[in-house]
Amino acid sequence: MKEYIVKDINLAEGGKKRIEWVSGRMPVLGMIRARYEREKPLQGVTVMACLHVTVETANLILTLRAGGAEVALTAANPLSTQDDIAAALASLGIRTYAFRGENEAEYYACMDEALGIEPAVVLDDGGDAVTMIHTKRKELMKNVKGASEETTTGVIRHHARAKEKQLGFPVISVNDAETKMMFDNRYGTGQSTIHGIMNATNLLLAGRVVVVAGYGWCGRGVALRAKGLGSSVVVVETNPRKALEAVMDGYRVMPMSEAAKIGDLFITATGDISVIIGKHVELMKDGVILANTGHFNVEINVNDLEEMAVSKNEVKDNVVEYRLKDGRKLYLLSEGRIVNLAAAYGHPPEVMDMSFANQALCVRYIVENHEKLRKEVYPVPKEIDEEVARLKLKSMGVEIEELTEEQKKYLGSWDFGT
Repeated sequence: MKEYIVKDINLAEGGKKRIEWVSGRMPVLGMIRARYEREKPLQGVTVMACLHVTVETANLILTLRAGGAEVALTAANPLSTQDDIAAALASLGIRTYAFRGENEAEYYACMDEALGIEPAVVLDDGGDAVTMIHTKRKELMKNVKGASEETTTGVIRHHARAKEKQLGFPVISVNDAETKMMFDNRYGTGQSTIHGIMNATNLLLAGRVVVVAGYGWCGRGVALRAKGLGSSVVVVETNPRKALEAVMDGYRVMPMSEAAKIGDLFITATGDISVIIGKHVELMKDGVILANTGHFNVEINVNDLEEMAVSKNEVKDNVVEYRLKDGRKLYLLSEGRIVNLAAAYGHPPEVMDMSFANQALCVRYIVENHEKLRKEVYPVPKEIDEEVARLKLKSMGVEIEELTEEQKKYLGSWDFGT
């Protein structure tokens, strides 16, 4: 293995300063790191992490190393790497293989290099690393005790593989932990997506029609923040229960074919393919902005946009103008890739604190319990989810009530009535 593949190792000092700054805003992970330094529960364990290479991720990686793990890190998206952070980790002895702007071949070459660590545990974000092990690096399968998955898209892929009895090792869905999904997905995605769009465009959201495709936890967060900035929010959803919830939350709900006629800014957050396609583009107004906050760049059909355009011009970083035959101009942000990481810093550390605390504790859980686990997708154990919540409350100085013995008995019985 190469020691590292990064853009410029000379960026390391700036990255180290950022890592130190953010570590103070991730107190739960800090408490876990202190415990891991004492107990060394991951001594001798090899961990391959395919995650967004951000300052928050750096603090997770350093926590795993504090626990005794040998770690290799690669990017989960070609545009999400913060080059100063990659350089800092490499300079600290972490095998790091990531740089912003990788092409597809470079992206998978870096992933392949990281897999050279022959991981016992895999941390994935989107499912690409687990997929590579199952397809191109099958010889590694026997070494892997288990994996954890960070995001909705990856969980969908792992469930599909498990359904076909093709999953080679257990996977824990960190994404579905309540202390991840309800905070990271909602508050993290909501704030960072709007931040990315405003970073790229300096757009005034007040008074504009913002179309949010998908009303899962991520879509809820985006809609909430857009509404808070004065936008008129339209939700596009296929699930009747989620669509009903959006209506009850005060949003207009309609199909994309109708939303396309009135929207000023479109944000996809579905985890699915071809959410915005050519027939929708044909209906859109001049000056529309298209952004995606889903994991992969498949939600906005960029090929349709390319075929319909008579010219294409990068007007500024992360903004490409497509001029159509009738003179309309549409603007695509960050190549249709995950805008909150491509055009901004990603989620705030305060929410990633909980997500990565789950990751750190799940790595230990896999190491200690892998022999009991089947080759299936598992939820985060309830005790881990609740421990993360307790630690977060402790870090915030918040105390909660405790059940009395009488109350516990009542909640566990059937013989109390009117």
